[in-house]
Amino acid sequence: MGTTFYGLFKSNPAIMSSPGTEQNPWRIAIIGAGPAGFYAADHFFKQADLHVNVDVFDRLPTPHGLVRAGVAPDHEKIKNVTRIFDKTASNPSFRFFGNVEFGNHVSLEQLRSFYHQVYFSTGAQVDRALGIPGEDLERSYSATEFVAWYNGHPDFRDLQFDLSQERVVIVGVGNVAIDVARILCKTVNELKTTDIADYALDALSESRVKEVILMGRRGPAQAAFSLKEIKEMGELADASAVTMADEMQLDEHSSAQLETNPDRMTSKKLDVLDGFLEGTNETASRTCQVRFLVSPIELQDDGSGAVGAMKVGRNKLEPSSSGRLGARATGETFEWPVGLVFRSVGYRGVALPDIPFNDAWGVIHNEKGRITDADGNVVEGCYAGGWIKRGPTGVIGTNKPDAVETVACMIEDLQAGKHFSPSESDAESFLRGVQPALFNYADWLELDRIETERGTASGRPRVKFTSVEEMVSALGKSPE
Repeated sequence: MGTTFYGLFKSNPAIMSSPGTEQNPWRIAIIGAGPAGFYAADHFFKQADLHVNVDVFDRLPTPHGLVRAGVAPDHEKIKNVTRIFDKTASNPSFRFFGNVEFGNHVSLEQLRSFYHQVYFSTGAQVDRALGIPGEDLERSYSATEFVAWYNGHPDFRDLQFDLSQERVVIVGVGNVAIDVARILCKTVNELKTTDIADYALDALSESRVKEVILMGRRGPAQAAFSLKEIKEMGELADASAVTMADEMQLDEHSSAQLETNPDRMTSKKLDVLDGFLEGTNETASRTCQVRFLVSPIELQDDGSGAVGAMKVGRNKLEPSSSGRLGARATGETFEWPVGLVFRSVGYRGVALPDIPFNDAWGVIHNEKGRITDADGNVVEGCYAGGWIKRGPTGVIGTNKPDAVETVACMIEDLQAGKHFSPSESDAESFLRGVQPALFNYADWLELDRIETERGTASGRPRVKFTSVEEMVSALGKSPE
């Protein structure tokens, strides 16, 4: 990344001046190389008269988090945000340490000896459970697992999904649920121009799925998907999107709320859904039903330990004391024959070693990004950003103001002397000692070049490496 004062002084602590100077910048470690991590690094670099070096860690060799492993393969334009991240990474005061796992290769105590502050942005990696009988049957899956699988995430590449089933239910109507439905409903020709993992493309080419049901527990006016996502469901080459007239009829509470507080985006989404009433493609071989006011009650065994049916309950909307409309069971139930179920009802974070965690909320205990213990006491030098800070809400860009809030607290604390007092300066040598197969950003850019080159031959954005071993081998690195 070029010669910097950091490079000149890092191996000779004896000649370092006080921290925060040009000769001895503040040293920040960011754990998690997704959008929240990059936005935090970028905001540090934008501060005039702040001398800072930022090292971004990720347990995978590849940066960018869910932009690589979560954004749908047919949404290539969304991934262009990585150009902004590349610009941040080009700053001489930025380093990337990929294939380095917090809690495995490096501990909090070790980071304290090299850095003044540590910022955690590890996301929300697991799905919330439905909490219903039969949820653990075979062919009952997490949407997160499926998304990571078709996106080529190394942790999920070896999963198997039984796509021989003709009827699939997806519990949830957020954007992730819509992504799963769209991938299941698209033709091979629609998918083969994307960067979907090769093994997923092969499996989907053999899919026997004929009907996909998206189910939301509340009504159409409360659906969480975006306008763009739901519009795409009506534009598929060989799938018809369908809604039910009785479920599209707004209840009195929803109508009253929209009349009192008109919402242009909600009205547009309702118009799109109304356009699905007669179906969108009468010659299509697949159907996607978008259902509302229904909740799963039980997944039923087909006799072999796998899902064979779902017991479903009908709901109605009732306002709470806060005015929010909630789903209440009517007592009416029915069954759907179904062979495959994906749950997509939200994410939750995973606790990190030595970091206070709110298990009920699935986030790190914090106040505006400052990590606190269970009693509300600030844990000096430790901060959080992104989904592990606030929960799984918003889109990629939502992480920017979130990161700005945390970084403002970090700068305030640096100036107030509330930070670690590192005694060591050569973090890279230490890390290469515990992880010889460490990836820097130049390594990632070379891997990116190879993937892109592999994709060019087949008219695709890239052909991904889907295992850490492949990535290490492609760059000729020594395995750990």
